[in-house]
Amino acid sequence: MKKTLNKLNLGIVGACGRGASFKSACDALKKNVAIHAVCDINKNELSAASERLGAREQYTDFGEMLEKSKVDAVIIGTPMHFHVPQAVAALERNVHVLSEVTAGVSVAECRQLVAACKSSRGIYMMAENYTYMQPNVIVREMVRRGLFGKTYYAEGEYIHELKELNEKTVWRRKWQTGVNGITYGTHSLGPILQWMPGDRVVSVSGAGSGHHYRDPRGNEYENEDSCVMLCKMASGGLVKIRVDMLSDRPHAMTNYQLQGTNASYESARADGEKNKIWLRSHCKNMHEWLNMDDMKDEFLPDFWKENMERGKAAGHGGGDFFEILDFVDAINGTRPNPIGIHEAMDMTLPGLVSQQSIEQGSAWLQVPDSREW
Repeated sequence: MKKTLNKLNLGIVGACGRGASFKSACDALKKNVAIHAVCDINKNELSAASERLGAREQYTDFGEMLEKSKVDAVIIGTPMHFHVPQAVAALERNVHVLSEVTAGVSVAECRQLVAACKSSRGIYMMAENYTYMQPNVIVREMVRRGLFGKTYYAEGEYIHELKELNEKTVWRRKWQTGVNGITYGTHSLGPILQWMPGDRVVSVSGAGSGHHYRDPRGNEYENEDSCVMLCKMASGGLVKIRVDMLSDRPHAMTNYQLQGTNASYESARADGEKNKIWLRSHCKNMHEWLNMDDMKDEFLPDFWKENMERGKAAGHGGGDFFEILDFVDAINGTRPNPIGIHEAMDMTLPGLVSQQSIEQGSAWLQVPDSREW
């Protein structure tokens, strides 16, 4: 067991953007966690962000923050292509890391991240907050109790039109819609992997729906509008992941299905619909769907019930709060790290390999296992 820190000094990089949203989660913890330092290249807004977050120190250079500031852990809330370089820099100094998704933007740099984790005394956790959303937690608990039987098929969809947002956060134009394939698939795949415990994706085939939109400069998006990744699991099961950040339509970022030998789950696809589930143990026949909302009392874990109000106040349906709670507990050794380096790789690598698959005419390609690196 790791030695419990009396006080955890936290550094946040990307403090003028996504990183700032973690303050409410840190405040809600009611633990001895202090936002000690903040970092952002946005000099004009950094002082105001530092004041809002209650930080003692502020930096415009991440390396300087790691060198000069006495931080025990960092939250990386920067654009995707900075995640690995910044995580590696922190881990080399034995600083704990909570990194936004995805873990990395190439297989090569993911190898670098895994190597850094192996040689560091710091903990690495990926902040996949969709695994903490209440419906996903309920399904996970049902799986844990054996109500699904053997899970063998699942679907996840992240449909989030962001052509306008591309122009405001220009890194998205390169790393989310400027690469063909599944560029942002961990929100979809992450919960599913927890619903198939002990399993992993061993091979993928990627395909796209073609190009139908152009950016404001008249350039065609490199990413095809809807990209689909078929995943063959080590157990023999099958998973389908769809990511679409270009098609004109309402958002639907939390679409899921799960099929087991004794249960079936389908999430709501639009406002006003309900998450529905069929359980052999609870239903009279195979034509009866149950409302997931009616299952909360029986299947929502105690840790969620006990922290429900604090969690919801912190953002992303409780996800931000619970991932910070798990991160702090993992650092202190009071609970296991739920999304450590290998779980992060299991969620990230299939999407990266799907990009290679599309380049090779949707060929089925093997997904490396980081545990063997």
